[in-house]
Amino acid sequence: MPETPDIPTAWRQLLERVPGTRQGNPLIVEAAHAQPRLRSLYPWPSHGTLKFLRAAPSWDRSDPDDLPFIVCSGPPYKVYSTGYATLLGEAGTPEEAAALVVAHLPTVGTNSNE
Repeated sequence: MPETPDIPTAWRQLLERVPGTRQGNPLIVEAAHAQPRLRSLYPWPSHGTLKFLRAAPSWDRSDPDDLPFIVCSGPPYKVYSTGYATLLGEAGTPEEAAALVVAHLPTVGTNSNE
């Protein structure tokens, strides 16, 4: 199996739209990358969303998927808690959506260098 890139490499591949890698909505990706707390998390674009993981995903998928994420089919852009359990809010711009995710990140267990 191919090796999963580290967090900075995953962001670089998303921002540069490297062929053969997962791609996300470029506006959402750029807005999320501009947020230091999100930039410290692993970006995981999947099925029209941009999720954030605490570390590069393992192939056995035992890593927790417990952080808020953005549904990229906007505007409005919707931000949900894990598993679509709760709509945390809607945003008119990618920047507002990224800020909404940051506002709902737990303070324990995430990198908080802002």
